[in-house]
Amino acid sequence: MTEDPAEQAILLVLAARGPDKSICPTEAARKLAGDPADDSWRAKLPAIRQAAIRLAQGGRLQITRKGKAILPEDIHGVIRLKQVPAA
Repeated sequence: MTEDPAEQAILLVLAARGPDKSICPTEAARKLAGDPADDSWRAKLPAIRQAAIRLAQGGRLQITRKGKAILPEDIHGVIRLKQVPAA
């Protein structure tokens, strides 16, 4: 696993979702924030995006927009996070 809490949140939500499924970064932000009832989880979104970039650069996940893989440096707008298929 990883020591970074944001990376851990992403990987845990992806693992729970299952292979070939994607998640919205907001799901990981909610997990990282402890699933609060209010919208305080929004403060965690920048950390989740940065963690997603690191994980994508490390080959551990894929960032997609409109179902197509994008490069980590091309993140903008609505994205999804997906597990990289096992080799």
